[in-house]
Amino acid sequence: MTLRLLMLGAAVAASSAVAAPRGLTVEDLVTLERVGAPVLSPDASRAVYTVRSTDMDKNRGHTNIWMVDLRGTKSAPAVFVSDASSSTDPEWSPKGDAVYFLSSRSGSSQVWRQPAAGGAPVQVTNLPLDVDNFRVSPSGDRIALSMAVFRDCADLACTEARLKEQAKNKASGKVYDRLFVRHWDTWNDGRNAVLFSAALDNKGVVTGTPVSLSGSLDGDVPSKPFGDREEYRFSPDGKTVVFAARIAGKTEAWSTNFDLYSVPAAGGGAPRNLTQDNPAWDTKAVFSPDGRTLAYLAMARPGFEADRYQIMLMDVASGAKRKLAADWDRSAGGLQWAADGKSLVVDAEDIGQHRLFRIEVASGKITPLTDKGSIGGFDVRGNTVAYSLATLNSPAQLYSAKLAGGKPQQLTTNNTDKLADVRFGEFEQFSFKGAGGDTVYGYVMKPWNATPGAKYPVAFLVHGGPQGSFGNAWSYRWNPQIYAGAGYAAVFIDFHGSTGYGQKFTDAISGDWGGKPLEDLQKGLAAAVEKFPWLDRERSCALGASYGGYMMNWIEGNWPDGFKCIVNHDGVFDTRGMAYSTEEQWFTDWESGGPYFTVPENHERFNPVHHVNKWKTPMLVVQGDLDFRIPTAQGLSTFTALQRKGIESKFLMFPDENHWVLKPANSVLWHHTVIDWLDHYLKR
Repeated sequence: MTLRLLMLGAAVAASSAVAAPRGLTVEDLVTLERVGAPVLSPDASRAVYTVRSTDMDKNRGHTNIWMVDLRGTKSAPAVFVSDASSSTDPEWSPKGDAVYFLSSRSGSSQVWRQPAAGGAPVQVTNLPLDVDNFRVSPSGDRIALSMAVFRDCADLACTEARLKEQAKNKASGKVYDRLFVRHWDTWNDGRNAVLFSAALDNKGVVTGTPVSLSGSLDGDVPSKPFGDREEYRFSPDGKTVVFAARIAGKTEAWSTNFDLYSVPAAGGGAPRNLTQDNPAWDTKAVFSPDGRTLAYLAMARPGFEADRYQIMLMDVASGAKRKLAADWDRSAGGLQWAADGKSLVVDAEDIGQHRLFRIEVASGKITPLTDKGSIGGFDVRGNTVAYSLATLNSPAQLYSAKLAGGKPQQLTTNNTDKLADVRFGEFEQFSFKGAGGDTVYGYVMKPWNATPGAKYPVAFLVHGGPQGSFGNAWSYRWNPQIYAGAGYAAVFIDFHGSTGYGQKFTDAISGDWGGKPLEDLQKGLAAAVEKFPWLDRERSCALGASYGGYMMNWIEGNWPDGFKCIVNHDGVFDTRGMAYSTEEQWFTDWESGGPYFTVPENHERFNPVHHVNKWKTPMLVVQGDLDFRIPTAQGLSTFTALQRKGIESKFLMFPDENHWVLKPANSVLWHHTVIDWLDHYLKR
């Protein structure tokens, strides 16, 4: 009896130990399931979505397609498509009887089709090249798809043969006569992303040879590096495709002039430019349900990637255009029509949140559909909207709601078991008077185990972009909960230049990288310390990537007594070197009012390299060698300056990462290296 009691007591103790509260760890973050955007069936009765899991042994993610019933039944979400190869990009057939998706299970990326009732998937395309993305026609008889091809090739077999020939060539040199020679993390191999279409038979399988829709244009459809199928759409009758493209020529690296083109879906006609009157960015066109109106997003200023996206309405018959909700000072992210054609559903950043809104076409009246948190993707069918929503204390989950209003229904509960014993750090948004007396917003987050009366060291996070935001969202790279889980308080400020506060506020950083943003950061941290006495200002480190990394270098020389340590990830060290080596030249041109050779004084005004003589704060420098946005020389130069000055410093270099750290093992190493750096200076 005594032995049984002892064994029972040990079991209870072990159970209690497992269930004891704890903070979020790096390993938790990297291995969480990642829920993708929902795709509603035509009758809005079901939704499919992707779930990405992490295979640490293989050091990669793996994606399956799941399905959830929205009809009020008690059935739980279930795996719909599963294979050793990932399955992505689900799209319903127009009848709702099947789901199309991309998979490499045949040895290359092709389109597959699986009956909604279950059963074996059928291969839809069997092409000699990878299919990168696709969209099925509303009429169900045609598919649009994008593939990387040599534009001077007459057919797909030519591209296939040329790639094989290049692989046999022992000489590795390549000759270029225009930019881009490389983009994001990839060297240009001479191919373009070209949009094709192909007929589907009555079983939903491609028959015949795909025809080119965009190949006559010198450009990529969709755009590189992050364009997707949101950049092209069928008309409701399936007879027309509208897509966005930028003509490359010799100016692609400093142009943001994307136009919308219309082309017959079956091919045989030249693309017709619909937005030639606007020399700035036009994209994401969506036909109204009756096909008479085209809604799309348009920027007004050429060369500026962070201009406000104004919603435009074009009469398809006449080409006449008008602005919708012209006075709404927010930049729309995506567009979808309501079924009756009387309103649009859009997403936009809004004062530290990323929300859904409904906009009436006739009046421009704007109605918020969501409140706190950040929308990651959404879909609209009938009177139903489904969306993914994340917050600072929750990875993305799926919800559905009625456009007419009512309480949202949560559809997924991924990671509930994994996070059952995790206690997240409490967070709060605050505001203060920043540069010029403007109201500036930020967030603070407590450590997971904060107790009243205690003070905690501070991780001061600075976002990149610079036209970006650290708002009420979940991140897998810069997540404040990781610092809260390690015993730190986190502070992050949406300084001048941040998005979601009106275009004037976003514009304020251009030409002033080291001015108002630094003042906001200084005032914001001071305001946070005054408002939240549990922040230990004397034990604080600053961290940032991209523009945030630039700010780390700027802080080194212009706020040299501000912090005990600094973490600089892919940050700009020398603005002249950046101007001549970054791939997207329009960015540095706009931010400094022109290319370096015309206005060198503008580029040099806030150049960190001129202040190295004042550097003294220990710095961890991180660099991805495949980062062509802020090339490796910038990180090496930073580390060299630190070492030559005898400043405590370390250099973490990833030969296989770009501007982001994406591989699971690398992410674990990155996080632990960063936390160890903070621990060394703030907890000893």
